[in-house]
Amino acid sequence: MDTLFENQSWLPGAGFDVLRLRASVYKKIREFFRQRDVLEVDTPSLSRASVTDPNIQSFETFFQGCGAAPPQRMFLITSPEFHMKRLLAAGSGSIYQICHVFRQSELGTQHNPEFTMLEWYRVGMDYHMLMREVAELVSSLMPRQLDEPEYLTYKDAFQRYAGIDPLAVALDELQRQAQQAGFTLPAADKDNRDIYLDFLMSTVVQPCLGRQQLTFIYEYPASQCALARIAPHNSQVAERFELFLEGNELANGFHELTDARQQLQRFQLEQRWRELRGMPLAAIDHELIAALGAGLPDCSGVALGLDRLILLMSGKKVLSGVLAFPFNLT
Repeated sequence: MDTLFENQSWLPGAGFDVLRLRASVYKKIREFFRQRDVLEVDTPSLSRASVTDPNIQSFETFFQGCGAAPPQRMFLITSPEFHMKRLLAAGSGSIYQICHVFRQSELGTQHNPEFTMLEWYRVGMDYHMLMREVAELVSSLMPRQLDEPEYLTYKDAFQRYAGIDPLAVALDELQRQAQQAGFTLPAADKDNRDIYLDFLMSTVVQPCLGRQQLTFIYEYPASQCALARIAPHNSQVAERFELFLEGNELANGFHELTDARQQLQRFQLEQRWRELRGMPLAAIDHELIAALGAGLPDCSGVALGLDRLILLMSGKKVLSGVLAFPFNLT
């Protein structure tokens, strides 16, 4: 046989049984939202703005315009959130989207730089109501019966599995616990509580979550609020939740912040954090700020990683096993 045709790297990574499972999941998701009169939307994969969150890195590219205009800096989206919120502010009502998103430096058994996200926003729902809807959708997709969902506050989860109160523990004790768990203390951020909390969450708490049931962790520290509201009953926590199943994080949701000034201040603080650490500065989405200023309706939203969900449904061990063409085959 001609050696020119012996290379097998052109073959897909996932089998057609998994690809059929993925198609079935998409069909069921669309039917779930059709029954609830939630509109499917489609927004751009390219944006002039990027996320300021220092924990998320964007892919950057340039648009070569006509004439003598300089190349325009553009970013592949890490989430459709900003565009979807502009639709919400324009009066779309409840919406959802299945799309591809892109994140730098994320590659491993549970990560791929390009992955599929289901994101939806429910007007008039608080985040407790949205958690219940997430549980209903995910339970309906799973091929096996799960136990009743579990709902734990971030504080309760840490007290149960790490033996500390994450909202009150002294910094030196937090550092000691993280160091004991194998964390190398970062010199530049040795006084940043969230770095240690994130480490303990991922290595001590998270592996214990979602055993035979969906586990929702909510009321994250206010310092980890992202685009969520601060809880009116407790300024120490944000109205944010995450979903875990079999130790895997599947979803991240918020009771959405609607205050434009406060959101801009958060973006600016994240920019300063990036600047102090020598990270590339992100392009703040002023169109989103303008949309919030015009009036974002009271709503809650959630992003769910479909590839990870399909991984759990299929019984595969690594994410590349459920992707037609994972990063190493592109």
